[in-house]
Amino acid sequence: MQDSLKEFISANFARIELQEHKNGQTILEAECQPGDLVEFCRCLFCDQHMYYAMLVVEESAEQWIIKHVFYAPSGEMLHVLVRLPLAQTILPSIATQVHAADWHEREAEDLFGLTFEGHPRLGDFVLHDHWPEGTNPMRSSFDASQSLPPGKQASDWQPIRLLESEGSFAMPIGPIYSDVSESALFVLETVGEDVLRTIPRLFYKHRGIEKLAEGQKAHDVLLLAERFSGTASFAHTLAFCRAMETIGQIQIPARAQSIRLFVAELERVRHHVSALAKLCASTALAVAASQASILEEQMLRLSCKLSGHRFLFGMNTIGGLSMDIPEELFRQVLQESQEVGGRLLRLRRKLTRTSSFLDRLQDVGVISQQDARAHAMLGPAARACGISMDLRQALPYGPYGDASSLHIPTEQEGDGYARMRIFFEEIQVSLQLMKDALETMPKGPVAAENADCGAGAALGWSEAPGGGTFHWVRTDEEGKVLRWRLGTPSFANWHGFHLAAEKFAFQDFPIILASMGLSVAESDR
Repeated sequence: MQDSLKEFISANFARIELQEHKNGQTILEAECQPGDLVEFCRCLFCDQHMYYAMLVVEESAEQWIIKHVFYAPSGEMLHVLVRLPLAQTILPSIATQVHAADWHEREAEDLFGLTFEGHPRLGDFVLHDHWPEGTNPMRSSFDASQSLPPGKQASDWQPIRLLESEGSFAMPIGPIYSDVSESALFVLETVGEDVLRTIPRLFYKHRGIEKLAEGQKAHDVLLLAERFSGTASFAHTLAFCRAMETIGQIQIPARAQSIRLFVAELERVRHHVSALAKLCASTALAVAASQASILEEQMLRLSCKLSGHRFLFGMNTIGGLSMDIPEELFRQVLQESQEVGGRLLRLRRKLTRTSSFLDRLQDVGVISQQDARAHAMLGPAARACGISMDLRQALPYGPYGDASSLHIPTEQEGDGYARMRIFFEEIQVSLQLMKDALETMPKGPVAAENADCGAGAALGWSEAPGGGTFHWVRTDEEGKVLRWRLGTPSFANWHGFHLAAEKFAFQDFPIILASMGLSVAESDR
C-alpha cells in the first residue's frame, strides 16, 4: 500500500516533493506549496480514505512549518508539510474539504495567530474572554512567566445562535457541575422538546502544557504527559516515550515491551469500567451504578497494587520502565482482573434484560458511520459506528508488534447501546491480551542501559482507552524539548459529540454524554 500511495501522489501531484523517513516504520513526508494544499489533502482524505490525526505547527527563527498528519488502517502514515515565511500568517484552510481538521485549525488560530483562509468559523475557541485580544500564547515571543492584563468580562460573551425560528430558545448546561465533573458548557438549542443544535464550549481550564514543555528536559515533560489526563496516563506516557525513543534510537528490552502491553490493557479495563459506571448512573439505575463503581474501585486498587499508584503514575520512562514487577504479582493482578471481568459479564446480562435501561440507549445518540469518519472520531465511539480503526492494529507499535490477528470489536448502530456493548467487549479483549502477555513474558531487564536523546523530531502514538493518541516531539542537542504537540482522542471526539446529542430529547443529553466516555482534561491541555 505504501508503494500505491507513492504512485498516486506521483501521478496526480507531480509538483509535490516526496520523502521517506523511518520512525519505527516508514513515514512519507510530502512537501507542497500552499496552492496545492487543499486539493491534495482532500484527495488523501476522500479518495485515498486516509484518516486525519492532527495539525502540528512549529515556529522557527525564519519560518513556519505546518504539518498535517494523515494515516490509514492499512499502515501508511503521511505528513503533509507546508513552509511559510515567518511574516506570512495566512494559509489555506483544509477544513472545508477535511472536516476533521476544523478544530485543529481553530486551535492553531488562537494559540499561534495563524489565519486559515476559507475557514467558516475562527476565533472564540481555546482562549476565553479573560485572555486579552491579540494574545497568542504559543508564539515564541510570548513570555509565559509574565502576568497578562485582564481581558473583557466573561459576561460579555454570548453563544452563537443558529436557530431563528419563533419560540426557539437556548438552554445552557454547565460549565459548573456538582460532584467531580469537569468544566464544560453545552448550549442546547430547540424549538420544542428535541435538541436541534448542540454547541460545546470547552477549555475553561486550558493549562498550556505544550508551552510549559518548551525548554524542559524530556524527563520533566514526561511528568506533564503523565498528569494532564490521569485517566489515560499510561497511554499518553507510552506515546511520548516512544517518540523520544525514536529520536534517541533506543532499543527497548523485550520484557519491558510485554509489561507495557499488560499495563496498557489494565488501564483500558479500568477506564471502560468507569465509563460503564457513569452510564448506569446517568440512567438512574442506582444498584447497577453502585455495582459498577465497586468494580471500578477494585480496578483502581489493582493498579495501585501493581504500580504503587491508582492511575499508574511513574511506571513509564524513556527507555522502558522505572521498575520491574514480580511475576507472582502479575498473576495476582490478572486473576483479580478476570474476576472483575466475570462480574461485568453478569452485570451486562442484567442490563440487557432491563427494558427501562434499554429504552434510554437504543436508537438514542445515533452517529452515522459517514459522520463519524468525516469528524475522524476514534476509539469506542467510532467502533460503535462500524469503524474498526485501532492503532494497535492499523499502526502496530512497540509491545503489540504484528497485531494483525487482534480482535477489534465493532458495532453498526452507532447509538448509546452500541457504545455500551463496545465497552463490555473491549474489556474481555484486554483481559485476554493481559493473559497472553503474562504467558509469554520473557526474563531480563526492563529499561535500556543508555536512554540519552539528542537532537531530532519524531511522532509517537498509542491506542489510549478513548482512541488513538499522537505525541509529536522535537528536541535540541541537549535533549531538551523545543516543541511538543498532542493529538488526543477526546479532542477529536468532542468535535463530533454534537452529532450524538442533536435530534434527541433534552432528557437524553446526560445519557448520551455518559455513553461517549469522553475526557475534558484531554482537550483542556
